[in-house]
Amino acid sequence: MAANNDKAGLFRSYHDGVLLLANAWDACSAVVIERAGASAIATSSAAVSWALGRPDGQRLGRDAMAAAVGRIAGAVDVPVTADIEGGYGPDPEDVAATVEAVVAAGAAGINLEDSPGPAGEPLVAPSAQAERIAAACEAAARAGAPDLVVNARTDVFFHQVGDPAGRLDEVIARAEVYAEAGAACLFVPGLLDLGLLETLTAAVPVPVNAGLFFAGGPTVAQLAKAGVRRISVGTALAGAAYTAVQRAAEAFLADGDLDATAGSLSPLDLDAAMNRAANR
Repeated sequence: MAANNDKAGLFRSYHDGVLLLANAWDACSAVVIERAGASAIATSSAAVSWALGRPDGQRLGRDAMAAAVGRIAGAVDVPVTADIEGGYGPDPEDVAATVEAVVAAGAAGINLEDSPGPAGEPLVAPSAQAERIAAACEAAARAGAPDLVVNARTDVFFHQVGDPAGRLDEVIARAEVYAEAGAACLFVPGLLDLGLLETLTAAVPVPVNAGLFFAGGPTVAQLAKAGVRRISVGTALAGAAYTAVQRAAEAFLADGDLDATAGSLSPLDLDAAMNRAANR
């Protein structure tokens, strides 16, 4: 576990600059991302779920997600941060159990979101989410990884909660509570307005994570200028991979055309890479 906490500490240090995180969904995608030059890798809960035959939205469960994180973390040398969705249960004890499982699997960080909330509420109340974040930090320390990076995700913008004019204030208020509870970073999916991000990054006490999920958004340079310190891509790479599969399959099934696979990674190269990963 000392080695795992060393990776958590290394991952935490990366937030001193601008950290780019490509999201993997299985061991092979993680190995390919590492070979591309990644200093750390994030998982995408949605893409992991799709790869295992489930839809997004905590439909996979704690054990299956932890096992997937273990396969990913075990295949690469760089730190891996695990998307644990809402923690696979509403209570702090549920979050603690999930954190213990993913730390044992090799995670150096987690994403923990504040949605869905209780019945009839889009988000978990800030005080309740703070208790869940604190439980995550305590569980990580018990598991031997006190430096685990807790990236607190708030879905105020993603789910368009409340009056648009008050959303930024709500995020700032939540960020302060979450940071006090032990969160090391704040993730606000759905917020890419550079002016609002500049205001947010200046107002909150922890680094801000922005999500570039589609082409055509702000550039990394623009986000960095706005003060963003962590940029992840969610399902973007998985979507690109599956789109390539669909297009190649359509062409092959239509007339036997395999031109779409030209320039692909060699199966021998991929197999050799996975052999090295398996024997780390």
